[in-house]
Amino acid sequence: MKVSIYTDGSSKGNPGCGGYGVVLLYDSHRKEISGGFRLTTNNRMELLAVIVGLEALKSFNKNIVIYSDSKYVVNAVEKKWLFSWEKNNFKKKKNKDLWLRFLKIYRKHSVRFIWIKGHSEIVENERCDFLAVKATEKKPLKIDEYYENSIKQEPDTLF
Repeated sequence: MKVSIYTDGSSKGNPGCGGYGVVLLYDSHRKEISGGFRLTTNNRMELLAVIVGLEALKSFNKNIVIYSDSKYVVNAVEKKWLFSWEKNNFKKKKNKDLWLRFLKIYRKHSVRFIWIKGHSEIVENERCDFLAVKATEKKPLKIDEYYENSIKQEPDTLF
């Protein structure tokens, strides 16, 4: 039996406050998960949604289909870019912390990604979008420590 996981991430500003939404479907079971952060990026929230969905499963070796409107996430895995990034220790790649967390749980299952167009009236994707946006309104928002620390270390490129 397969597990279907729908995911979405959002940010109000990029960077800005952000959130993720997940809908897991397995047999007759349904679970919704969401969370928000005070400062993050859209790509981080898209990837975190996938991670949280996979980490919510109670057993391993499942056949999983992940539906995401994030070309960043879907293409990184399905086009095998991620595995080249990993071999190069994510040199000059963003979100290393999340990609490493993803790989750890990804390798415990058989996972396939399907890209879906966002805001195209796919019920579960629309629900994930709603959850992600609502998560940014729940106070206090969590701190995305890895991201906030990384931007403190980047040189100021505004001037």
